[in-house]
Amino acid sequence: MSSSSAAPTAKPPMRDALVAAAFQLFLERGYEQTTVDDIVALAGVGRRSFFRYFPSKEDVVFPDHERCLADMTAFLAASAEADEPVRRVCDAARLVLRMYAENPTFSVQRYRLTKQVPGLRAYELSVVWRYERALAGYLRGRFADRPGGTLRADVVAAAVVAAHNNALRSWLRSDGEDDAGVAVDHALGYVQAAFGHEAPGHPAPDHPRAEGAEDVVVLVARRDAPLWRVVQEFETVLGRG
Repeated sequence: MSSSSAAPTAKPPMRDALVAAAFQLFLERGYEQTTVDDIVALAGVGRRSFFRYFPSKEDVVFPDHERCLADMTAFLAASAEADEPVRRVCDAARLVLRMYAENPTFSVQRYRLTKQVPGLRAYELSVVWRYERALAGYLRGRFADRPGGTLRADVVAAAVVAAHNNALRSWLRSDGEDDAGVAVDHALGYVQAAFGHEAPGHPAPDHPRAEGAEDVVVLVARRDAPLWRVVQEFETVLGRG
């Protein structure tokens, strides 16, 4: 058999091709001006193929969150009784950071696009809420035998999300140039210092603190306040909303 004939260039998976086509058009025309028909025409597939992968145009902007949420849920489900709960949910939040860091260029493009389109910002908040619910669900199980365990679980979950997202946005604003891991570790260190207690063999992470000072944030909210509002208030207290 002759080795001179070149193998045909492999096409990217259809799902990835749709995402690439969508973002090319979003950047060229704008999100609102781009239709699903435009996306499938550029990708060279039919509308049915688009909706096989994405229920809506908004979903193509966030193609990786379903996988990440499944990974987080599995990570929490695999926790051992000896795992310190607050440390465990902080580690779970780092899975989201890893997902963003896998493709910094795409993550920065999505951040810029989301800032420009109010509907995408609302969609993103719904995605964040699902992560928060996963964290809170795990913590509720771990804190079930404690007084106020449900409230503690919800507050810790909101704090973890707020700290993670604060550091994540700082990294995105740097166009992905800064060290995202260091920023997120720094932010989550505050959460662990405020709410965590150490399991044997797991020392607390280093975090900035004046000698003898307590890095504790106390947030007062109405009982019926939505959790996204609690998160927003927490970010404001940290000073980097």
